[in-house]
Amino acid sequence: MGNIETQFYTFASEDKPFALSHGRVLTDAHLAYETYGQLNEAKDNVILVFHALTGSQHLAGMNPAVDGVGERWTEECQLGWWDDFVGPGQAVDTNRFFVVCANYLGGCYGSTGPSTIDVNTGKPYGADFPSVTIADIVNSQALLLDYLEIEKLHAVIGSSFGGLLAKVFAARYPERANIVIPISAGSRTTSLTKLHNFEQICAIEQDPNFNGGNYYEGEYPNDGLALARMIAHKNYVSLNQLKDRARGEVMQPVSGLKFYQCKFPLESYMKHQGQKFVKRFDANTYLRIIDAWQSFDLEEEIGAASLSGAYEKCRHQKYMIFSVDSDVCFYPEEQADFVYFLKRNKVPCRHMTMHSDKGHDAFLLEPELFGPQIAFCLQQGW
Repeated sequence: MGNIETQFYTFASEDKPFALSHGRVLTDAHLAYETYGQLNEAKDNVILVFHALTGSQHLAGMNPAVDGVGERWTEECQLGWWDDFVGPGQAVDTNRFFVVCANYLGGCYGSTGPSTIDVNTGKPYGADFPSVTIADIVNSQALLLDYLEIEKLHAVIGSSFGGLLAKVFAARYPERANIVIPISAGSRTTSLTKLHNFEQICAIEQDPNFNGGNYYEGEYPNDGLALARMIAHKNYVSLNQLKDRARGEVMQPVSGLKFYQCKFPLESYMKHQGQKFVKRFDANTYLRIIDAWQSFDLEEEIGAASLSGAYEKCRHQKYMIFSVDSDVCFYPEEQADFVYFLKRNKVPCRHMTMHSDKGHDAFLLEPELFGPQIAFCLQQGW
């Protein structure tokens, strides 16, 4: 696949305000999105993909730059994050399907977020940018589909944090979804996840440069954001995989430490991951998305009096749920609980547990493991 260009859709304006779940209203907001493949005449070959926590709208191919993102669009961002899965003849086959992926509301890769310039002040929103929920993100992308004149999806796919959005979209807009593929995602925020997320929040907010979120005209809270990434990273990659990756790590001098100096390649590797991350991501966006994750509750996000009642409207849908046996971010038991719930409520579903030593990030790293199953599900209609 060749070069891909990010497009922009304005979904909120003075004439068309966008109401957020917590009561705030946006009157100037847009989404950055990309499309792949061709929309057929019937407009029934559409797949919506939700990206993971720190992903972007850029699924596949090369995108050398995105308007308004600047240096944050590093070399690491330029190759699509699911390039081994999306394209002609691949698992998500763009010869057959029209694929849409958008950067989340609150994001930092072109969609309106804390680092976006507020037209009223001429400065980045910073701390003034409101909290967003998963329902808010889903609702904004439903408006994008309206703009593209797409009424119904062949499939909605989401991995990790994106899997939470896929579930919410399917239950919130049941008439718009047919096949639903959540990969390595839960249906609630567990106590362990809340603690891991809280540690990351503290790391960022306690950085002296954070300045309450208004840091864009000064020093950025890079130490806090790097530490947050280190806290999270060990949940994404299995310990065996981490050790393998660190084995060839060249020990580098580490800034920010006074008494202790890195003694092991694993320490140096993790520090490097944090330092690399701050070049491509924004701390305020990280907090907004983590906040949405912390408060995630499926019943509340879909606005239902009861989940069972809500899923009566989903019985025409077909779920393909993936677990990874070495996942310590969203444990396989979380997917198993959701499968049990779907079956109890007579929603068709299949559940596959993938055996991998890669941990949570297997969905990024092993197209040969996931690809055939995803392709069969999409091409055969489940």
